[in-house]
Amino acid sequence: MKDSELRTRAKALALKIIAVCDGVDTRKGRGVLVNQITRSATSIGANIHEASYASSKADFINKLHIALKECIETEYWIEMLVGSNCITEECANKLLQDSGVIRRMLVKSITTAKQNLN
Repeated sequence: MKDSELRTRAKALALKIIAVCDGVDTRKGRGVLVNQITRSATSIGANIHEASYASSKADFINKLHIALKECIETEYWIEMLVGSNCITEECANKLLQDSGVIRRMLVKSITTAKQNLN
């Protein structure tokens, strides 16, 4: 399947977060934050990708719901990285802007898929 804008954006966000996390000093007990945000951010795209091969419309919607939850979780971890002084507010705002676009796209995709379910 050709990469959609949603898949492309999710992949780009995950790669940005991985790059940001490479600069976080994990010796200061911040390793758990890095691990959590890396998992949630990469899971967004993985679930979108998996939705492309869903076995049914309901399965498709479920995978997008999981991606949405992971996106919301990623936003929480971004806030935690700022709160623990691992990243700047400026960096966080850029990441939150990107995740916000993805979140809105996921909500719209889920809504559209549910309308076409019948």
